[in-house]
Amino acid sequence: MDWSAWHDEYDDPGSVLSQRLKVVQTQLRSALADCAAGPLRIVSLCAGQGRDVLEVLADHPRRGDVHARLVELDPEIADRAASAARALGLDQVEIRAGDAALIDQYAGMVPADIVLACGIFGNISDEDIQRTIAALPQLCGSGAPVIWTRHRDDPDLVPEICSWFESRDFERLYLSDPAVGFGVGVHRYTGTPQPFVPGTHLFTFRHYEP
Repeated sequence: MDWSAWHDEYDDPGSVLSQRLKVVQTQLRSALADCAAGPLRIVSLCAGQGRDVLEVLADHPRRGDVHARLVELDPEIADRAASAARALGLDQVEIRAGDAALIDQYAGMVPADIVLACGIFGNISDEDIQRTIAALPQLCGSGAPVIWTRHRDDPDLVPEICSWFESRDFERLYLSDPAVGFGVGVHRYTGTPQPFVPGTHLFTFRHYEP
């Protein structure tokens, strides 16, 4: 898979990826608006070019409150994200080139106020989706929303993903209409943040080709 070329679809306003991005950005704007006043921490797993976070923070009233860490395995894509952050003057956004599946990447940034897990659940096994959801309480502060995505091709796993979240003290805040052809969900963590366990491995990204 050429992930750099895959990201080009975001530049096509009519593409599914572009439409999904707009929904994710809308949900992130809403999540930021709902956060209490004061400093905020965002972590984004498999962040790609960082468009979901960077394009929102560029003009958001809470921009100055946010410290974010975006983790992306592909160094070329991570470089693009870092260049975009610099161009927008978002010095408080850290772009880290590394394996987002290693929980150690988020040390010092958790519990976070907002977590993004976009572009992951369609590229890992069902067992790894459940493992990732089970580990998210190590990343989430109490009340933190997790914004996630998953395609709705057969088999449509979105209902199962919702049930896996909801069995782990996550409350559903939003789920995109199945008719749009893609899944964007937001689940808020209602439990107590769990101790951070270094060395935890969340998932294996099945379609990544170095």
